[in-house]
Amino acid sequence: MHSKTQVANLATAVHALLAWWQAPVRSMLEVGAGRGHWSSWYRTHHPRVKVVSTDISAHACERYGHEQRDISRWRPHRQSDLVTCVGVLQYLDDDGAIRAINNLARATRTALYFEAPTQFDMAHIVDRRSTDLDVYVRTGAWYRKHLTRHFYEVGAGLWVRHDSGVMLYELEQHPRPRRSRR
Repeated sequence: MHSKTQVANLATAVHALLAWWQAPVRSMLEVGAGRGHWSSWYRTHHPRVKVVSTDISAHACERYGHEQRDISRWRPHRQSDLVTCVGVLQYLDDDGAIRAINNLARATRTALYFEAPTQFDMAHIVDRRSTDLDVYVRTGAWYRKHLTRHFYEVGAGLWVRHDSGVMLYELEQHPRPRRSRR
C-alpha cells in the first residue's frame, strides 16, 4: 500500500503527463479506492474534476464514502478521462481479472493508471513480510496481453486507450507485443 504522499507525487506526475498530451482530466474514477488517496488528491488539487471512487469492501465504502462496486461484474455506463486501479486484480481469478480489464477499458475515455504485483514483483521487489500473499500471481506478459487489447502502454503504470485521440510519439510508448503467426 502506498502512502498518501507517494500517491500525491504519482497523481501529480500522471496529471501533468496527461496535460502534456493535451488530454485534460475532467473526470476520474478510482477503482479499488481503499483509503481513497487518488480521489482525495483530485478533490483537493483539482476540485472541478468529477470524481467517483469505488471499492468492493463495504467497510471501506462506509468509512471513506465510496460506491460499492466489483469491477469484475460492474460495467460502468459512463467513461472517465482517467481511471485508476491499484492493487485490485491480483485478488481475482483469471476469468474475473479478464472481465475487470474489459470493464476498466469500458470505463476509460483516455488513460488508465494500473498497478498489480506480477510474478517478478513477488519474487524480487515485494516485501513479503508486509504484503498480502494470498493472491493470484500472474506474469507481466499476462497483464500486457489483456491490457494491450484496449490500451497502449506508455510506462510507469500508465496506459492510454487506443481510441482516445491522444497522439503518442513512437518512443513514448512501449512496442506492442508481436503476435505469433500460428
